[in-house]
Amino acid sequence: MLTARAYRRPYARDVADLTFHRDDLTGEATRALIVHHLAGMHASSPAESVFALDVDGLKHPDVAFFSARRGDDVVAIGALKALDAQNGELKSMRVADAYLGTGAGRAMLRHLVAEARARGMQTLWLETGSTPDFVPARRLYASEGFAECGAFGDYPENPFSVFMTRVL
Repeated sequence: MLTARAYRRPYARDVADLTFHRDDLTGEATRALIVHHLAGMHASSPAESVFALDVDGLKHPDVAFFSARRGDDVVAIGALKALDAQNGELKSMRVADAYLGTGAGRAMLRHLVAEARARGMQTLWLETGSTPDFVPARRLYASEGFAECGAFGDYPENPFSVFMTRVL
């Protein structure tokens, strides 16, 4: 008899052993993943439509930046930006290429949602891309309760952006 585990993709890894850290953005692996994230954003969208934060932007006092690790490996990154006391925005979520499809992105998303709840936030927002490269991200967000909405905050309406929100 085959178990549910037998149906998993051969490269899938458990994410139960991931640890989440408030990251100070000084580590080489973390910074490399941010650079990789930004390069991917610029490869998929025109420069004026890229709203991802660089290292300096992620160091802003309103931004809490996290890394997910397996041992010494940085598996995923993500940030929570406080828009005000009740609203937050997800920023700069990225999974290291070796961990794509393993559940690391979902684990990071759930960590950020839990962090937002712990801070008393009531609503989360995000901006992601509209091109086919972003379909997996949009599916992940939708599967975790995010719904498409209009532009929020200072974002302009943009054909390369999809805006999503979720009440916590």
